[in-house]
Amino acid sequence: MEAINDVHVSEPGLVVVDVAAADDETAFAFHTALTARWATTSVERTTREAGQPGVRLRCYLDLRQPLSPRDSIPRP
Repeated sequence: MEAINDVHVSEPGLVVVDVAAADDETAFAFHTALTARWATTSVERTTREAGQPGVRLRCYLDLRQPLSPRDSIPRP
């Protein structure tokens, strides 16, 4: 993975998320769960490191955005 750029964490509430998963489907499912709740960068592909198991994915979140309406509904 590339180094984290200062602009990606320049303010409180900005987050860099590095995901390690067994496969593309799992990594993208996790990203989809994040995008349902926060403003998140889109991702198009995962990366693989030679000799290492699984895949990696990086995205950027903005936690300053309010949670989606779905998350504000009280759960039993």
